[in-house]
Amino acid sequence: MVRRLILLVSVAVMLFAGWLAFGLLVPLSPGASKLVMLRPGYSSRRIARELKAAGVIRSFDAFVLWHALHRRSTLKAGEYLFERSANVLEIHRRLARGDIYFHTVVIPEGFNMFDIASALENAGLGPAADFLKVATGDTFLVTDLAPQAASLEGYLFPNTYRFTRTQSMHEMAAEMVAQFHQVAAQIGLAGDTQRIVTLASIIEKETAVPEERPQVAGVYLNRLDGRIPLQADPSVIYAELLKGSYGGALHHADMQFDSAYNTYRHPGLPPGPISNPGKDSLQAALHPAETHFYYFVSDGNGHHRFATSLEEHNRNVAALRRSTSQR
Repeated sequence: MVRRLILLVSVAVMLFAGWLAFGLLVPLSPGASKLVMLRPGYSSRRIARELKAAGVIRSFDAFVLWHALHRRSTLKAGEYLFERSANVLEIHRRLARGDIYFHTVVIPEGFNMFDIASALENAGLGPAADFLKVATGDTFLVTDLAPQAASLEGYLFPNTYRFTRTQSMHEMAAEMVAQFHQVAAQIGLAGDTQRIVTLASIIEKETAVPEERPQVAGVYLNRLDGRIPLQADPSVIYAELLKGSYGGALHHADMQFDSAYNTYRHPGLPPGPISNPGKDSLQAALHPAETHFYYFVSDGNGHHRFATSLEEHNRNVAALRRSTSQR
């Protein structure tokens, strides 16, 4: 009888060991790439359920048991990408390391807050409206730079960022502002920066040619000194974006759009930045070229022709139209 009991126990132990080894050591392929979100506060059992439901682990019980035997290993919250075969031990180590998935978001120079909101939404990081709420509400992030700022526009520095879905929109915006602070310190931009950043934001939208930016800055400063309206098309576009009425192209009637951001109707700089400028445009606004130019127009090849008088400017515009019509 005792021998039979020992035999039964031995068989049970062997079966359990086999089941455990199979559940822990045999890799499982997720099939296709799987993203699994493990939120803060999830218990080990909830984590095991999420992994099992996603087809990432073979056994819920084996995972829970293994974690119970390794309670010193804290499983980190976050989003995880599973795209190759792995066993429970490997997956448990990944979660203990916090090997979470980062979404790469590229914010080019000249993007405005609407563009950034769309980029974050497209990356799966949350609704664009949520980011815009932060961008227009959390101005305390730039109080030291722009005490009168109505939004974070201009201070969301263009860069390539790596965000996780566990980060809030506020945290993402704060990271962009922190990058602006870093660049501002590098180039000697300090104090109330709103005038410089506003000018830089217009420069950024007007030319993509780095060597032209100081000249463009010089043109706008000459116009400001002469109380001549800046007549910057990007500012009209931004005015309509703020009102939600931009249709994708500017027409002559748009130049009469009633907004403080419309630099055709209102002389001087707009109330705030119209985009988020990069380092070159910020430096151009800080160190503009000394020039006698008051006008510039595209030459049709990515550069601009500059003019000291309206007559010269009109000739440049006519030349551009001729070259365009001949293409």
